[in-house]
Amino acid sequence: MRAARLLRRPVGLAGLGLLVVVLSVALLGPILWGERATVVDTGNLLAGPSAEHWIGTDNLGRDLFYRVLVATRLSIVLALGATAISIVLGLVLGAAPMLAGPRLGRLVTWAVNVLVAFPGLLLVLFFAVVFGVGESGAALAVGLAGAPSFARLCHTLIAGVSQRDYVAAARIAGVSRLRVLRRHVLPNIAEPLIVNATMSAGGVLLSFAGLSFLGLGVQAPSYDWGKLMQDGLNGIYTNPLAALGPGFAVIVAGLAFNLTGEALATAFGLGEATGTARRGRAGTTAVAGTRPPAVTAPAEGAVLSVDDLRVTIPSGAGNAIRAVRGVTFAVREGEAVGVVGESGSGKSMTALAVARLIEEPIRVEAGHLVFAGEDLLAAGDSAALRKRLGTSLAVVFQDPMTSFNPAHRVGSQLAEVSRFHQGLSRKAAFARAVDRLRAVRIREPGRRARQHPFEFSGGMRQRAMIGMGLMGTPRLIIADEPTTALDVTVQQQVLGLLAEARRDTGAALLLISHDVSVVTDVCDRVLVMYAGRIVEELPAQDLRTLALHPYTRALVAAVPDMETDLTRPLAVIPGLPVDPAHVPAGCAFAARCPLADDHCRSVEPALEAGPAGNRVACHKAGQPLPARTQEVSA
Repeated sequence: MRAARLLRRPVGLAGLGLLVVVLSVALLGPILWGERATVVDTGNLLAGPSAEHWIGTDNLGRDLFYRVLVATRLSIVLALGATAISIVLGLVLGAAPMLAGPRLGRLVTWAVNVLVAFPGLLLVLFFAVVFGVGESGAALAVGLAGAPSFARLCHTLIAGVSQRDYVAAARIAGVSRLRVLRRHVLPNIAEPLIVNATMSAGGVLLSFAGLSFLGLGVQAPSYDWGKLMQDGLNGIYTNPLAALGPGFAVIVAGLAFNLTGEALATAFGLGEATGTARRGRAGTTAVAGTRPPAVTAPAEGAVLSVDDLRVTIPSGAGNAIRAVRGVTFAVREGEAVGVVGESGSGKSMTALAVARLIEEPIRVEAGHLVFAGEDLLAAGDSAALRKRLGTSLAVVFQDPMTSFNPAHRVGSQLAEVSRFHQGLSRKAAFARAVDRLRAVRIREPGRRARQHPFEFSGGMRQRAMIGMGLMGTPRLIIADEPTTALDVTVQQQVLGLLAEARRDTGAALLLISHDVSVVTDVCDRVLVMYAGRIVEELPAQDLRTLALHPYTRALVAAVPDMETDLTRPLAVIPGLPVDPAHVPAGCAFAARCPLADDHCRSVEPALEAGPAGNRVACHKAGQPLPARTQEVSA
């Protein structure tokens, strides 16, 4: 389809036509006209254009027209070779932050930024002097000079794709950084790289011609278009076509590459943005930071125990953003715990920290972060820990469209876990993937496993994502807004599958949701988060009737039910959520709370357990609310 779209456009048709002609001449030129280009005719030295010699002859009587045709091969080969050097080196430098870690990656990025600041021509001349004159030196000079711009492009594209959910899923599965790059990142940035490489080839061709024209490129007896222009310069006033002929060839070849690149950009839809990086998940890239020593023991019988979890995002303005502020909770074997709160309350950031998906410069600190008996922050990045997380921790991400790599088939992506962590063969791993798709009630799982994610509906993709988590033997399933953007019927199917997976595997569930009703129906306990803290913890069955915090009661009141008076405006929570970069002193909810007083605004309440074991962080917990406590929509 893209090829048809490319050929339907005049620019694409013209560019491809010219490129085919140029490449055909490069391939066949030395074979068809190589002998004619080397015939010496002493009777026609430096002759002008004629019927026999269309653009004249050189100082040995050799036909310049045939020499221009024959020179096409060397000119194109050198240009493509230098472009390949730029792409390979640029890709290595651009991928350095992902492969070598953030510290070395930042150093490489800084060096690339410095090189990009220099004019390309100066870099070409500098490297040409370093590597010396000749074809090899010129290829290295032009290739190295073009590498910084490709490195900047690759870094931008990789940074966008690396934030996608399917990359996070691969990291949870313990896939190595190099394989993540090769399998999940490169296929999704190939299109913009091909487009930019095609367009850059024209500029590289011109650079080569310039070097040869200055005497720094191809040397006799070899010749390219630049060398022919240099030889023809001496007779520019008597026979201008001797220099203009090879110059015209450079223009035609450069135009062929540029028009083809422009047409490819249009066909791939890269006019305003590049590749899949356009829809990269918002947020800052990050790595777990240094933490203080553990100060409390993990909760007994808990598959996940978190104490004093803090996530801090450095800010360019100098004020660190405290996205998560001292979160403490535990999830016991087989238990379902829900996390509710408005957007920006720290729910997803907490889940990402638990799943080890936060990297530098964001800092993750905690008294302890223990999963399945092992402190994740103290364990580093060992292969054993990656295997444990890959087989024992399942994550179902919010957006089913970005949960899978669009470049690979669904079955092969599910099979990746079994191949790398369970040692299964490719065939056995694929068979298990088909079985897991069948387990999550996808019809014709064998056929569906061979399809790409875009061939699945949203609900099917979400079910397949649950199937990916079941490839191992999960002890904890983290579901981050798993029913977002799904209709009510599909939501119930997804929630039913999660419940069934828990029954079959005995796994615990950490469910993050905006929907209080969903959490009430599915979970055993509920954690209510606001401004990066847990403000209340209570049994899910008591959420609507026994909540003590004004924020929790406001959340429940904002959810309509069968008894809601449809003649009155729906209730909403007044004001706006707190900006994580500017958390006020005292209770963060005070500005929106109808019970708040000066004490609430100055002293932050501690999260304390009540007589029933429920926890709440509020100075006015349980006090009656005024008659009118919520704003109403117009």
